Amino acid sequence: MLDVIRNAHPDHAVYAEESGEVSVGGNYRWVVDPLDGTNNFVSGLPSFATAAAVLDDDGPAVGCVYVPVSDDLYVARRGEGVRHDGDPVSADSDVPTEKATVGFVIGHEVKLDGRLDDAAEMQAALGDATKRVIESWSPCVHWGALARGRLDGMVCFHPDDEEQHVGELLASEAGASVTRPGDDVYVAATTRAVRDELAAAVR
Repeated sequence: MLDVIRNAHPDHAVYAEESGEVSVGGNYRWVVDPLDGTNNFVSGLPSFATAAAVLDDDGPAVGCVYVPVSDDLYVARRGEGVRHDGDPVSADSDVPTEKATVGFVIGHEVKLDGRLDDAAEMQAALGDATKRVIESWSPCVHWGALARGRLDGMVCFHPDDEEQHVGELLASEAGASVTRPGDDVYVAATTRAVRDELAAAVR
């Protein structure tokens, strides 16, 4: 991935999860996650993806997620929506919160700095408010599902940039309703009502 990016855009900055800051400077910055769901991949579980986002001064401008096992390709461009395998999609669903399936994401730092208890309380609160909370350790797979209305919401607690930039672009361009109930929390859902109830639960 890095060879392809650097050959095509040698003047762009590039950050990759495994390699760190590969290059700096320029008007655009790539954020690359070559294997989102590494533990799943190693364990033989089919939930993993490859993702990349390109940022400019206004944030994520374009992003892509590829899920190889299911052969799902998502491409989002600011102001132009989301395409799944070339077809426009939207985060369209009328599932109420109590019947919703919601993805829960915690960043790597949460596991290292003593905030796992906070994360567990949030996950429990989401479980009380919804039908099901999933935590597969492959958030980009979930972001794609939300963009198609297959997942009803996403709640992120101190998420990692490698997945969050592309995820937020997929959510916003698919028409999901989003909010930040705190500096460290991001909530996206298929409807405003579900979004507000998820935000209230974790608040």
